[in-house]
Amino acid sequence: MTKTLFTDLPLGREIQQALREAEHVTPTPIQAAAIPVVLEGRDLLGCAQTGTGKTAAFALPILDRLANRRQDDGTSRGPRPIRTLILAPTRELAIQIADSFCKYGRNTPLRTAVVFGGVGKAPQVDQLRRGVDVLVATPGRLIDLMGDGEVRLDAVEIFVLDEADRMLDMGFI
Repeated sequence: MTKTLFTDLPLGREIQQALREAEHVTPTPIQAAAIPVVLEGRDLLGCAQTGTGKTAAFALPILDRLANRRQDDGTSRGPRPIRTLILAPTRELAIQIADSFCKYGRNTPLRTAVVFGGVGKAPQVDQLRRGVDVLVATPGRLIDLMGDGEVRLDAVEIFVLDEADRMLDMGFI
């Protein structure tokens, strides 16, 4: 049986370059299984142990899809809309996810922002007002910013619940 390499996966030039820069050669089983499914735009429910690369399993194909279907044609006015929303149960996980999106999306024009509670809203709101393609958020801060009218989700194309079971256990129904 031949081992799958990242270069075997149908990811675009910018994402492949980021993988080379990060010295990632071989996808984990969850990555090899999930990436083609997400690239096709299909729904996916994934379950794997901590440390197996679940974040990259959804981040890589999401970034690839967004980069290949840019909505900004240079003629639109105002900030770019949120096209992907990722909900995470804790600020630590939200930051980790956003860092992965920044790392793998570094060669694309896509913008990622992370919002979470326990800190001032002003810097987060400023970032949102400039426009982001990918928003990583904790539920409480997202609800708060939506209530303030600072977040609109009408252009969201991709939605990820990371650690959905944990969010339900924490009462974020």
